[in-house]
Amino acid sequence: MQAFMLEAVRRFVDERKIASFDDLLVHGYEPTTRQRNAVTKQITRLKKPLTFQDAWTNNFVKNKYGKATTHWEKLMDRVERGVGNPCPLLLVGLPASMVRFDLAKIEVLPDAEETEADAVPTAPAPLV
Repeated sequence: MQAFMLEAVRRFVDERKIASFDDLLVHGYEPTTRQRNAVTKQITRLKKPLTFQDAWTNNFVKNKYGKATTHWEKLMDRVERGVGNPCPLLLVGLPASMVRFDLAKIEVLPDAEETEADAVPTAPAPLV
């Protein structure tokens, strides 16, 4: 799924017609100042500036889904080197085909002042 992530996030951006930071807010996502600066730098540079969609997609995937041991390729490298031995390991890989946005739902969490009694429990929307 790691190799597919850039394509999947860009498809999400295109399907929801996200073309600015304000458009991201509508969907419940507010980038950090560092993320905003990185995207702005890529779209305002003189040589080969990127569109907002490309700059944000690249930045988001890099920040949220960069190479780590939770990604299959890096995990398998560690397993093959014997990291974790002698502990038994259960490795679960998720195929790119399971990613769907048509059922995705962004939920806003209650404010900190809101008590548990005031909060309405909701189940997360299924991705498949």
